Amino acid sequence: MHIIQILFRMKYLLVILLLHATPLLVQGQNFSNPDSTKKTLTVEASCGQCQFGLKGEGCRLAVRIDGKAYFVKGTDIDAHGDAHAKDGFCEAIRNAEVQGEVINDEFVLTYFKLLDQAAKKTEE
Repeated sequence: MHIIQILFRMKYLLVILLLHATPLLVQGQNFSNPDSTKKTLTVEASCGQCQFGLKGEGCRLAVRIDGKAYFVKGTDIDAHGDAHAKDGFCEAIRNAEVQGEVINDEFVLTYFKLLDQAAKKTEE
């Protein structure tokens, strides 16, 4: 009888853990629907340091809008797959739809969606 109670409690704790962890698992993945009252931009998205030449501490997601690159606030580079994979942000420049605004030289996202297309390799 004691073992059954322990197993029940473990199952209960696992369910609670999964319910609380779910928002963390989906964070950064098309994390919102676009706001129909705001303009949606198609931009280049990649690692700001590896692909866009921005100065920073480590690999961070950035977008390039009208030729100017900005680090992104609102999603993380690792929320969109392995950044160092063949088509990852540190190896390729991808197109994305975004909504947001530039604040203090950072692009603060309210919407981010990677577009389904072949990644563009960095010209060497």
